[in-house]
Amino acid sequence: MSQIPLLCDNTSAINLTKNPIQHSRTKRNEIHHHFIRDHVINGDCVIQFVNFDNQLADLLTKPLNKEGFNFLENELGIIDFKNI
Repeated sequence: MSQIPLLCDNTSAINLTKNPIQHSRTKRNEIHHHFIRDHVINGDCVIQFVNFDNQLADLLTKPLNKEGFNFLENELGIIDFKNI
């Protein structure tokens, strides 16, 4: 069975998934954080770091300049049918 890649730009969150020790600062983590950590420890998924410049979801969630928008649009494989 292959591991499911989960892409994340938060190094602190990535470190929490790799370290099963509970720290006092993480007491308020919700159930879904523990759920992800358990699956990482079991080897079901792997957390991979993604630089904030390459976050594809930013295309849908943040205002971008034209260059950033076009880069992410190209990375997602979105085709502008007006130019075909």
